Amino acid sequence: MSNLTPEQQVLKNAYVKARGYWRPWTEGLLRLDPAFLDAYGKYAGYAVENGPLSPKMRELIYVALDGSATHLFRSGLALHLRLALQEGASAREIIDVFRLATVQGLDGCNLGIGILAEELASAGLQVDHPELTHEQTALRDAYVAQFGDWPDFCEQWLRSDPGYFAVLLDLLAGGQTGDGLDHCSQCLISLALNACFTALNPHGLRVQIRRALRLGIGQREILQVLQMTAHLGVHACAIGVPVLMEALDERSSKAGAGEESKGPGEGGGRK
Repeated sequence: MSNLTPEQQVLKNAYVKARGYWRPWTEGLLRLDPAFLDAYGKYAGYAVENGPLSPKMRELIYVALDGSATHLFRSGLALHLRLALQEGASAREIIDVFRLATVQGLDGCNLGIGILAEELASAGLQVDHPELTHEQTALRDAYVAQFGDWPDFCEQWLRSDPGYFAVLLDLLAGGQTGDGLDHCSQCLISLALNACFTALNPHGLRVQIRRALRLGIGQREILQVLQMTAHLGVHACAIGVPVLMEALDERSSKAGAGEESKGPGEGGGRK
């Protein structure tokens, strides 16, 4: 679309400056509800303008959120993946983002193993746990050396199914060849995946915040990640506004065709 008023053009320029893109849904909002577009642009731009994360890091976080199996927003993924590449992200770093999003699938397992332990105890079926074997101890030490902590779900999986914990550790510890994301970047992305409302995991979020603080990540960086995760709510507009615009265009076309099909004297005119 074109033929913007001066006020609309100013609003469009401000949005592009704040968010770095312009899409059909923003064009639609500009036409239908410019006040909301203005408010969203300022809201979403706040974290960018006031946070310490680099442009590349911000785009990688958006890649993780849009690519997550809890969201799968392809158009946003394509947009932010290209912006991440423009900001200097490597293909290996983006693969690391996908790996971390893949690991998000463990959240149900980690929550469930804890609930199972609680319910077994409630049912009087709690199993006495012997001392860890040499192999189990080695697995625990490897996890602690890698991540610096030992969450409850790790202890529960290690004792309930050490074979599963071994392959779990291999999955979690992947991407450490040195040419991918560093530990801090991985932590920030995992923090975003746990904090996002599409897959909110309070237990995992607490684990990642503790790791972030232990790694020396500042409070403002953590706050910025939390702010960014809320932006996915606007995808209701990203999907819905273009559909609305199409429906309005169809209605207008049908109304126009109906008027053209009326002959003299039809439609309430004088006979």
